[in-house]
Amino acid sequence: MSTGAGAGGRMPVADLLLTNADIRTMDPARPRAGPLAVGGGRILAVGDDALALRGPETVVRDLGGATVLPGLADVHNHHAVAGRTELFELSVSTQAGLEEILDAVAAHASGLPEDAWVTGGAWASTLMPVLNRASVRRRLDEAAGGRPVMLAEDSRHNRWANTRALELAGITAETVPGDGGVVMLDPETGEPSGVLLESAGIPVEQAFAAGGGLTARQHREASRRGIEILGSYGITAFQDAAVSLEILGALRDLDTAGELDAWVVSSLTVNDQIFGYELVGEGLVARGEEFRTEHHRPDFVKIFLDGTPPARTAAFLEPYLPDDAHGDCYRGATTMPPEELEGWLRRVASAGLSAKIHCTGDGSARLVLDTVERLRAEGFDRARFHVAHGQFLADEDIPRLASLGVDADISPFIWFPGVIPEAIAAVLPPERAARMQPNRALLDAGAVLAGGSDWPVSESPNPWEAIQGLVTRADPLGRVPGTLWPEQAITLDEAVTAFTIGAVTAMGLAAETGTLEPGKSADFTVLDRDPWAVPADELVRTRSLETWFAGRRVFDRASSCTG
Repeated sequence: MSTGAGAGGRMPVADLLLTNADIRTMDPARPRAGPLAVGGGRILAVGDDALALRGPETVVRDLGGATVLPGLADVHNHHAVAGRTELFELSVSTQAGLEEILDAVAAHASGLPEDAWVTGGAWASTLMPVLNRASVRRRLDEAAGGRPVMLAEDSRHNRWANTRALELAGITAETVPGDGGVVMLDPETGEPSGVLLESAGIPVEQAFAAGGGLTARQHREASRRGIEILGSYGITAFQDAAVSLEILGALRDLDTAGELDAWVVSSLTVNDQIFGYELVGEGLVARGEEFRTEHHRPDFVKIFLDGTPPARTAAFLEPYLPDDAHGDCYRGATTMPPEELEGWLRRVASAGLSAKIHCTGDGSARLVLDTVERLRAEGFDRARFHVAHGQFLADEDIPRLASLGVDADISPFIWFPGVIPEAIAAVLPPERAARMQPNRALLDAGAVLAGGSDWPVSESPNPWEAIQGLVTRADPLGRVPGTLWPEQAITLDEAVTAFTIGAVTAMGLAAETGTLEPGKSADFTVLDRDPWAVPADELVRTRSLETWFAGRRVFDRASSCTG
């Protein structure tokens, strides 16, 4: 065991000493070092000074020249949703077609009680025209054997429900959905097809919850499983982008029991456009402090300011491509007027909180920047504001992120290639659809680039998939040829920074983690290769052999089947 630094005038003694390792600290003042000493869950020393802290009980690990990075960070995910899907729901690949989805539903439903719900996802947004038929809804009824079904689309903003689920939710062709919601109708019969956009899906989520939903134990298991998967990819800090009361309780209980294996920043949901949470807005924000623990920080709120481009619910400065439903000049709309957004951000900043604002269109991002500009002028300097996902930004707004201290929460997992960019290309002019994720311009302007997965919107939270995409602007998995706006590529150093100190800075955790420096939490991952020594198109093959959080090994690939 280590003694406290300076106790009785003695040098601290390390619990753990890493030797023969290439320590990539991500600290600009000392980017690379040799040995690393850990004691009491903190980094005691990095470099040759660490050797002096070896004691008779110190565990010495010779890493054989392996590369060690700070624990990686994910500024935007939905860990509990991902854990819930893996443990309790039907998981469908976004590559699946209609027949594959129906077969999967039938197989899953066959093992459930007659009145049980079939929930899960995610179906590809490109399938929306196929699913928007009452005849297809009835095929879903048959596959489920009459059980209620609710499947999420790849963005997790939209739902596909069958007849029984619609009945339980009270949804008919005459239903008036919430703000921004759309009950899609069969273009031939006028019946609800079962495709529900944005808030129109909330009654189905509520019907599922009323039918039993998840227990408190299952919520804890879902969070634990999500964090376990993240740890297998070297992630030791993350921000859940929209939490419920149940998720907050699960995180508090895990940390109280000494079982929370990551730094977690929670975003308290202000306006629920998609999840159907029982408590949101002022009520949830007022209760956030009840759930603060050593490693769980409910420091943010989450505002959904628009929806998604494929559903034409994102707010743009210029029109979508024309269609029969919206005409030639439709730009989408924000979920709240400017004065409501400003009121929320002012209250948040006054309460010492920060805000993550979902903006998938450049119009909603412009509104955030205009609002933050007014708040900064009033002296609200401490609050952090995230534009999530920052995929579309007007050229003139890019330098404003840096000047206003607004962080770019980017999700490079979902920009190219795949069904989401294909669906975006179907609704935006080609020259605009091709100008996604201006990451080079953001960095050159001085903005904080914070990497996030948006998992389970992305099928995996593997940061190396994103890092390779940021560097090459090509499909990291080799499925689709070509590149997306290659002028916006960034360097490997910059990409790794986005998933270490960049992300934790945006989360407000930079004093605790993100770099390997004395005094910080002993959060690190041991890699199976040196990413700086492999071709850029092989970065995605990088694996974490071990992940350590607060001086504890929380993942060991040699003894685990996870990841």
